[in-house]
Amino acid sequence: MNLQMDESVAEQYRSPSQRMRVITESWAKQALFCPYCGAPHINRFENNRPVADFFCPECAEEYELKSKKTTIRNKINGGAYTAMIERIEAVNNPNFFFLQYGKADLQVKNLILVPKHFFSAGVIEKRRPLAASARRAGWTGCNILLRDIPQEGRIFLVRDGQIRKTKEVLSMVRGTVFLREYRLDARGWILDVLRCVNKIEGRDFTLKQMYAFETQLAEKHPENHHIKDKIRQQLQLLRDKGILEFNGRGHYRKR
Repeated sequence: MNLQMDESVAEQYRSPSQRMRVITESWAKQALFCPYCGAPHINRFENNRPVADFFCPECAEEYELKSKKTTIRNKINGGAYTAMIERIEAVNNPNFFFLQYGKADLQVKNLILVPKHFFSAGVIEKRRPLAASARRAGWTGCNILLRDIPQEGRIFLVRDGQIRKTKEVLSMVRGTVFLREYRLDARGWILDVLRCVNKIEGRDFTLKQMYAFETQLAEKHPENHHIKDKIRQQLQLLRDKGILEFNGRGHYRKR
């Protein structure tokens, strides 16, 4: 993977934002492989879609690319709110690449993949509609709350200019595909418990530490009146899927 982007592909454009869109998308088409099947390249959709930009010609996975020159932090602009929610709830919702580049040297600094099965309505923040005086009055955008996505769903392909090996990326992605087996509501429980696990410092933790999140989980899932039972159930599932290890007597370890 070559981290240098080519400025010459956008010579015909004057708008800085349009130039960077063309430059980053051109780089992605040339440099990115499919993190699911390992195909060496992904293709650009011929016509712009509300959310997806690219697709894999081998396995048909779809991808959206979000690029910025500043550090990738907790929130990322996600475009139109309604379109985003519709795609997340659809069968063919896209995976996301979040790219940070250097403004001076046009090199890729960080590139994060968030597989589509880590998305839910809970990680999409609705923004205020544009004012009546705006050109697109009433249009409502959204933010993607990257901080609310478990770390297992934030997979670095490039970190601080260092490229991760393709086989490592493929292994990490395939280790999370089991989430697709579950409906959105069930998947939401799994991800909520996994977020709580990630909040505990260190690799080892106990069931008692997980019970400390009971109130927080009850607020998110008011229809469930057996939160501790649900916590144990999700921990067992995460153990069975290889995300956690169970060491007996209420003790667990993160892998």
